[in-house]
Amino acid sequence: MLGTRGVRLGVIKPGLYAMQVRALMEAARQRVADGGHPIVEIMIPLTVTRAELALARGWVEDALSDVYKERAPRPSKGAKATTAKAGKLEVTIGTMIETPRAALRAEEIAEVADFFSFGTNDLTQMTFGFSRDDVEGRMMDAYLELGLLPRNPFEVVDFDGVGELVRLGTQRGRKTKPNLKVGVCGEHGGDPASIALFYDAGLDYVSCSPFRVPVARLAAAQSVLAEAEAEAEKAPAKGK
Repeated sequence: MLGTRGVRLGVIKPGLYAMQVRALMEAARQRVADGGHPIVEIMIPLTVTRAELALARGWVEDALSDVYKERAPRPSKGAKATTAKAGKLEVTIGTMIETPRAALRAEEIAEVADFFSFGTNDLTQMTFGFSRDDVEGRMMDAYLELGLLPRNPFEVVDFDGVGELVRLGTQRGRKTKPNLKVGVCGEHGGDPASIALFYDAGLDYVSCSPFRVPVARLAAAQSVLAEAEAEAEKAPAKGK
């Protein structure tokens, strides 16, 4: 769980991120040549400091610059010459917020991020000090039976701990950039109770596995309606 991965792997393996960005951008530029409008969000995982993200952002921007200097690709054979028009390419660079430190230092990390995505699976592990495989296989049943946990925090986000970090990270990130796009990536993004918390925290989107998308969309809509109903109930009181 705490091994050499994410941005850390890029630090010790120079050129790794540049290679990945080049592959991504070559595909995106081909879509533009074929008349598409790809929106590319390059997300740096597991950053914990501003300096880390600034370094990784530099790798990405250098790779983007190199690709942009090259001749644009021709439309692919499958694209109809009469209908294919030059599209647009949008690229943003952000980071996953997966550690308590990143959430607490979100104000400074946001200085070099275009968006945040809370990785709540890892954030839950690091907040509780749990290794998910060990805990769910050996401990979770006992903890739930004894009431030591109200629910499995890997299925429903921990409102008081992990949820508070999501709120703090969002607030502090938007203190630096008021329009910062913030979302969630992980299985919590498909849980209705968790989605209600994310909506209340001001997040813009949730991301989850495909089979949970219908439930996620319904839960998101219910959260919006619940807020609208609450506002409607307050309206008469203001008029008195």
